[in-house]
Order: sequence, then C-alpha cells, then structure tokens
Amino acid sequence: MPPAPATSFIIPTPLLMLIAVTTMPLLLAGGESIPTTLDGPFKPSTRRFDPSLRRGSDDLPIDHPRLRKSNVSSDLPEQIALALSTPSSIWVSWVTGDAVVGKDVKPLDATLVSSEVWYGKEKGNYTLKKKGNATVYSQLYPFDGLLNYTSGIIHHVLIDGLEPDTKYYYRCGDSSVPAMSEEISFDTLPLPSKDSYPHRIAFVGDLGLTSNTTTTIDHLMDNDPSLVVIVGDLTYANQYRTTGGKGASCFSCSFPDAPIRETYQPRWDAWGRFMEPLTSKVPMMVIEGNHEIEPQASGVTFKSYSERFAVPSTESGSNSNFYYSFDAGGVHFVMLGAYVDYNQTGAQYAWLKEDLSKVDRSVTPWLVATMHPPWYNSYSSHYQEFECMRQEMEELLYQHRVDIIFAGHVHAYERMNRIYNYTLDPCGAVYITIGDGGNIEKVDVDFADDPEKCPSPGDNVPEIGGSCPLNFTSGPAKGKFCWDRQPDWSAFRESSFGHGILEVMNSTYALWTWHRNQDVYKDDSYGDQIYIVRQPNLCISPATSRY
Repeated sequence: MPPAPATSFIIPTPLLMLIAVTTMPLLLAGGESIPTTLDGPFKPSTRRFDPSLRRGSDDLPIDHPRLRKSNVSSDLPEQIALALSTPSSIWVSWVTGDAVVGKDVKPLDATLVSSEVWYGKEKGNYTLKKKGNATVYSQLYPFDGLLNYTSGIIHHVLIDGLEPDTKYYYRCGDSSVPAMSEEISFDTLPLPSKDSYPHRIAFVGDLGLTSNTTTTIDHLMDNDPSLVVIVGDLTYANQYRTTGGKGASCFSCSFPDAPIRETYQPRWDAWGRFMEPLTSKVPMMVIEGNHEIEPQASGVTFKSYSERFAVPSTESGSNSNFYYSFDAGGVHFVMLGAYVDYNQTGAQYAWLKEDLSKVDRSVTPWLVATMHPPWYNSYSSHYQEFECMRQEMEELLYQHRVDIIFAGHVHAYERMNRIYNYTLDPCGAVYITIGDGGNIEKVDVDFADDPEKCPSPGDNVPEIGGSCPLNFTSGPAKGKFCWDRQPDWSAFRESSFGHGILEVMNSTYALWTWHRNQDVYKDDSYGDQIYIVRQPNLCISPATSRY
C-alpha cells in the first residue's frame, strides 16, 4: 500500500478553497482512493526486499535470439530507433554493415552508403523522403589481450514537417542497393499545449541486458507508452568482460598491463537489436550515465553514446548531446548531464538558465528534469555522491518550480516528498529514483540509515566531478552524515526491479505508477501510485510569472 500521510503542509485558507475547487475524484476502479501529493508530506515507508525473489539475474548470452543479428544481408537496417527533435520532427537512426572486433580493425567507409527514410500517412504510400548522414566510430585499446572495435555504419535522418497526433508509416535504408527496412509505423505526439499530453510516458534506468531487463522491457511495452525516457546506464558494455558474460572474474588480474578496463562494444549492438521492437515505434530519449563513459587509451570518452544517439542538442540550444531539452505536448523536459561540467560558471549551467527562462508555463505547464545520479537518496549505494551537483543546480530548478526530477544510478526505487535543500517544501520538486531496470549489478537493498550501513564520506566519489559530502545542520540528523531512521524526505522506497509510467491528465494532475517486474504476473498490481499535483497559485515562481 502507498505510505500514509504525515502532518500536512500549512497552506493559506484562500488557497485551501482553491485546491478544494480544483480537486478531481481520484479513485481506482475498485473505489479505492489514490493518494495525491496534496496529502503529503507522507510518513516515510519502506517495503523491504522480498526474499522469495532473486536480487539479480545473469546477462543474456551474446548469441541469445533477441540479441543476434537476424538480417541475412549486412546492408539491411537494424537497431532502428526514433528520437524526438522538435514538436514537428523526429530523428530516425539505424545501423548497417558489420562491426569488427580484433587486434587490428579497419573502419567501414560510411560515404559508400546512403541514409534514406521514406514516409507517409498511408500504408505503402511514401509521399515524403529525407536523406541524412552516416558515421562510424572506433573503441581502441593498445594493450595485450584487449580487443579493439570498429562499428557498423550508424545512420541518422531527420524527418520534419510532421503533423501532431498522426500515425506515419516509414521505411529506412539505402534504396540504391536496394536495402530498405520493412514498413514500420509511429504516432507523433501532440503539439505543446496546456490541454494536450502524451498518452503515457515511460521512465526506466540502469537497464543492461539481463533476464530482468527482458522482464522490464516486456512489461514496459505492454503498458503501451508513447514516449520512453531512459535516465542513463543503458548497456553495461563496460561490465561484460568481468561481471557480465563469461569474462575474467578480476579484470585487473587478468589484464595487468591494461590501465583501462575494456568495454565490450558488441553489447551495444546487441542492446540496439534487443530494444528495436520498442524503439522503432516509440521515440526514446536518453541521457548519459557513468557506464557510458567508456574511456579509451587516447583519453576519448562517451564515444558509443555520442555516435549512436541522435538528441535535440542543437534544436534546444545546448550544442552538446550531454544535456538538452525538448517538449512532449504540455511537458517541457530538461535532460541534465552529471558527467560534464555542471558548475555555475560552466556552459551547461548557462544553457540551463537560458532554457528555463524561455519556458512558458501557459503552454507547457509541466516542467520535468532528468539526470543519471539522484540528488536525494537514502540507500547506502551512491549516498550523497552528487552532492556537489545538487549544490550547484538545485536552487535554479527550484526557482523555476520544476515539478518532477527523475534519476537512476541507484538500483532500486525511491519516491521523495516535495523537498528543497533537504527541507520539506510544498513548492519543491518530487524526486523519483527509477534506476531499477534490471542490470547485472543486482538490486540495491541496503539503506544508509540501517545499522552499520552508513557509508563514510569518502566511499561514494563520482567518476567525473568533485565530492562534497556534508553533515546535516538541523532536524533529527543534525550533526550526522546519515540519518538513524528513514529520512522524513523519503516518502517510499523498495528494492525491486521495474519501470514507471507517467500519465499527465491536465495542467494540474499527473498520475505516477511504478510497476515492479513481479507485478507483470498479477492483474492490476503495482508497486507505488500517486497523483502528482501542481499548485501554481501557491508556488509562484520567483524566476518567472508566466504560469
């Protein structure tokens, strides 16, 4: 059951009357009421790990039917994926040719193939055609025993002039070979408006390619989303030679002359094939996580992530695929990069400030931010790891009244009460950790407030960026690094794998449902559910009055 409410926020009487007028009946089919954030802050609640479940599962083998290359010809498109660009345009991406793994690898010539998308509003009738660009990349390790990699040809084509709320049929490939894909369809999203929203928005993080991942994605597809947001850590290709597959149990022991851990790039291709039944029909928006860093000997990082995914960086003025924004109906998304400079003197902060200043809440009432690591987290894993980023950016998001902030990184689920600067605040964002997609590293089960589970301030240090651990200065945890009980800002937490669905009803109400993997076997079952309610008349933004 959802957590019970604690003492309510103090709200002025005139606004209580306004809230009463705008409240809608929030009932389940059986008549049970669904809690809302207006009922909060909630008493902290924990559902402990179910011992009848496994904490994790094995990686799918590289020859698994869902990972194998099924095309007879390497000229045919595979790993087809869609991504939003603007409200009237979409990126179509795919891969052709064969990747090469070995000591000496030679990149394919991307100039020898064409990148085409044929599309239209009727089956088999493609009235429009667009061409794009193609590229290849390499992941190189000049050390004995490590394998180099050069990719297949990665294609990106932007199709524009699309009508909202419309089904389109398309084929992609190179018509001169000919090597075009089978016909596929997708539905465009509504235009930005306070009255129009995507049907369902799925959120998932820290996926990998395990048996748990399979359950997560199958369950997610059954929930019929119109948009998928992945909050980092996609393939875990950098784990496959050790914890994944049948590689070395100790990478540094097996490869003592290799100062860099090898990332097994064929897992990226396998992941693209695995996801294609979803991503070829539903736009997928991604942000980088720590497992996407993948350093090469030359100092190059994030090469796979940068080359494989088309994101609206230029369209949103960021000029970096590590952070960007986009609109999905009446929701404005801000995708933040935790593994590039986030300081207030840096380019990302300047871009964020400019982007938020342009948001018109009369057109896109909902403002949602995502990043890979959580700022608020009561698990031992990654506890206060990105406190530096929170200190740099949280105030700006608070000033602009960001409604919900999604993160991953911690392999479990947690929903916070509305909070700002570690203080319960009715105008703060609802933070949700959804890093429970099902990867090889297993679900996190230890809480920082459990006896002897509080990490030391030096335990959780990010791969990129500084460390800013702090002791609390007030409340029950005053003078301590960890609470001795579940923090009051942590409304509900559970150690299970799963995904979440956000259904925005109107400019005030959005239904959030967390679906656990074990719930796929039960009718009308879920792990957590709540209506998130905006209160623009109470929470007037100090940064802008356009509400």
